[in-house]
Amino acid sequence: MTALATTAGLDGRPGAPGSPGTDPASDRRLRRGALLARAGFLVPALVIAVALLWALFPGLFTGQSPTETVAPALQAPSAEHWFGTDATGRDLYARVVYGASQSIVGALVAVLVGLVVGTAIGLAAGSLGGAVDEVLMRVVDVLLAIPALLLSLSVVILLGFGTTSAAIAVGVTSIAVFARLARSRVVSVRVTDFVEAAYGSGGTFFGVLWRHILPNSLTPVIALAALQFGSAILQISTLGFLGYGAPPPTPEWGLLIAEGRNYVATAWWLTVLPGLIVVFVVLATNRLSQALRGGDAA
Repeated sequence: MTALATTAGLDGRPGAPGSPGTDPASDRRLRRGALLARAGFLVPALVIAVALLWALFPGLFTGQSPTETVAPALQAPSAEHWFGTDATGRDLYARVVYGASQSIVGALVAVLVGLVVGTAIGLAAGSLGGAVDEVLMRVVDVLLAIPALLLSLSVVILLGFGTTSAAIAVGVTSIAVFARLARSRVVSVRVTDFVEAAYGSGGTFFGVLWRHILPNSLTPVIALAALQFGSAILQISTLGFLGYGAPPPTPEWGLLIAEGRNYVATAWWLTVLPGLIVVFVVLATNRLSQALRGGDAA
């Protein structure tokens, strides 16, 4: 009986004493890993949700005005003013909350511009091939050769200053990235068996393109859009910091950091707290992008 029990325990069947699936330490590690993976997704999702709510419903999170003086200037963070006050006595927390509508909505517009235009270019190049592919990809190469900040500054100067112009400019800089990825996915999907079967069943070029090629090419593009969302927030904040975004006194995250840079030694919260908000939101979007790519599917 002892020999039979030992043999049963070593054969790896579920429930056997020696089976890895019944090792308490291994089970605890698996459960701990699952909890960490869940927390690693929920925490950034919560950060993004709060930022979106700030952008859409700022009045629910603060009763202070973002443009009116409400207290003495340069007050440190306190229970009454969570982020302190700026150089003119405006509540910094209220300005950060209301500034989300400029930065977040601007980033969404930028990603939408890059996603739609870039995916259309990549879809046309990958599906048509030949001379069309060559011409479109050479245009994309030119866009990739220009530094993103220089290109966005050029577009802003052409369109004029403002959040909308900055968002479009940032979107233009991301067109090439979306186009390259979409084209590579379309090229790989269009030679698959189910696409050939769709053509063999009498499907038209545009019908197969819309029903089969495009849906099966979008997953990595959507993941890239999540990643580009964080990058767009950084770029729009950079343009705002340089003075090409929303004009004062309109609150915008990059502009808030720029307004506090002269007070770093005496009022650190003017730059540190808005900067931390930008960092947290960008890191959260990067984390969600990794999850969309399937790296943390467990």
